[in-house]
Amino acid sequence: MSAILTRDQVRQVDHIAVNRYAIAGVVLMENAGRNASRIINRTYGPEGNVFICCGPGNNGGDGCVIARHLHNLGWSVRGLITGAESQMTPDMLANYRIVKAMGLPLIIASSGEEQLRAVGEMRNDDVVADALLGTGFRGQVRSPTAELIEAINDAHKRATVAIDLPSGLDCDTGEPSNATIRADLTVTFVAKKMGFTLPASVPFAGKVEVADIGAPRGVIEEILASSAQHRSV
Repeated sequence: MSAILTRDQVRQVDHIAVNRYAIAGVVLMENAGRNASRIINRTYGPEGNVFICCGPGNNGGDGCVIARHLHNLGWSVRGLITGAESQMTPDMLANYRIVKAMGLPLIIASSGEEQLRAVGEMRNDDVVADALLGTGFRGQVRSPTAELIEAINDAHKRATVAIDLPSGLDCDTGEPSNATIRADLTVTFVAKKMGFTLPASVPFAGKVEVADIGAPRGVIEEILASSAQHRSV
């Protein structure tokens, strides 16, 4: 289904899927991460090296799911998480505990110094997955995440894949902030975001592919129809 959604509309999709259809958020996250990993593997695989950068929020949870599935597909997985367990959302924490139990080397690097040290270990053949900031981001990126984003951009690597949208990019306006990931590929969830249609996003989003999260198709149709009705009133 070809659709373009705003930040609020994407939130509505999640809300309806969870509350009306009783699809647990962790299930939506699993579907998103699994399908994103397939796109990454198809584009840059089979197999390879991936360095995943996760925030403590749900975008980071998507990254943990991707880490697990790429590992299962034969990839070498490394990376970092920028928040402690106490800072993680429940769904992120659930998926972090899985990759931790698997022994995948995703280290918690809370301080800016630790984060920059981890980025310094990226290799030229790494595909870097950006799962730091999600669609809720707006405004300015705070330190030390701003410095981390700049270090990722400056690092020598094979490619950068943004998960849902490049960290630092505004979902609705497509405008970059003070620090914004420059992606070669953006794997976005549910539908393309409004910001991707605007010229300012082009140097940051790269090629955009949509990954399904398993929300019923009728939910998106309902939200688009409701928006069209409100515009016509």
